[in-house]
Amino acid sequence: MFPYFCYTAIFILGAFIGSFLNVIIYRLHTKEPIVKARSHCPHCGHILEWYELVPIFSFLIQKGKCRRCKHRISMQYPLVEGAGGILFLMVVVFNFPAIWQDFGWALEFSIFTKLLAFQFLNILYLWAVLSMMIVIFAYDLKHYIIPDKILYPAIILVICYKLFDFWSFINWDLSGISNLEFEVLKPLLYSFLAAAGALAFFLSIFLITKGRGLGFGDVKFAFFMGFFLGWPSIIVGLFGAWVLGAIIGIALLMTGKKVLKSEIPFGPFLVTGTFTAMFWGDEIIKWYFGLLGF
Repeated sequence: MFPYFCYTAIFILGAFIGSFLNVIIYRLHTKEPIVKARSHCPHCGHILEWYELVPIFSFLIQKGKCRRCKHRISMQYPLVEGAGGILFLMVVVFNFPAIWQDFGWALEFSIFTKLLAFQFLNILYLWAVLSMMIVIFAYDLKHYIIPDKILYPAIILVICYKLFDFWSFINWDLSGISNLEFEVLKPLLYSFLAAAGALAFFLSIFLITKGRGLGFGDVKFAFFMGFFLGWPSIIVGLFGAWVLGAIIGIALLMTGKKVLKSEIPFGPFLVTGTFTAMFWGDEIIKWYFGLLGF
C-alpha cells in the first residue's frame, strides 16, 4: 500500500499545481494579478469557495458548470490539472527509477527521504520546467501565441541549471584540473549545440516564410527545447513535433475544420515533442538504431 500512497500524493501535488497553472493561463491574458486576486468565475464574477477549487473533483461534482450562474466551465481546467498530476508522477517514475528499484519500498526508507537525499533538486527542476511547458501548451493553443513571460524564465532556468549541474560536478573533487575531461563537458556542450542547431533551423524557416510558416515564439521555444533536451534527444523532440503537427493538420483539413490558409499553433506540438523526447527519447533512439542494425 505504501508505494500507492506515494503515487497518489505526487499526483495530488501535481493536480494542485495544475490548478494554479490554470490561474496563470487565464490571468496572463486578462492581465489580472496572478497572486493577489481571488479565483472567480470568468462569466459571472462569483468568488470561488475552497470546495470549488479542488482539482478535478470540483469540476466533476459541479458537472462542469459554475455553481452560481450555471455557465459551462472550460474543459481546459480539469485537463490541465490532470496533466499536472500525471506529468509530476511520470517525472519521478521515468527519470529516477533507481529510487524505486535500489531501495525497495521498506517502510523505514521513506520515499520523501529518498527524494530529498538523492534527486530532490532534479525533481524540482523538472517539475518547474514541465509546469511552464503546460502553460505554454495551453496558452498557445488558446491564444495562438507563446507568452514571453513564461518562455524567458524557462530558458533562464534551464541554462542556469545546466551550468549549475556542470560546475557542481567539476567542484565535487578538488584534486585538480584532471576533472575537466571531455566526458564531463559533453552534456553541457551538447545542450549548447542542440540549442544553436534548433534555433538556426527554426530561424531559417521563419525568415524564408516571412513568419507565415512559424511564429517567432516557436523559434525561441526551439532554442529552449534544444538546451533542455540536448543532443541527440532534440532530434526526437523535433521529429515528433513535426510528425504530430502534420497528422493533426491533415486531419483538420480533411474534416473541414481548417483550410490551407488557416493558422495552427505549433507550440503545443513542440511541447508534446519535448515531453516525448524527455520520457522516451533514449528508447526511441535505441529502437531506431536497432532498425539500422547498429
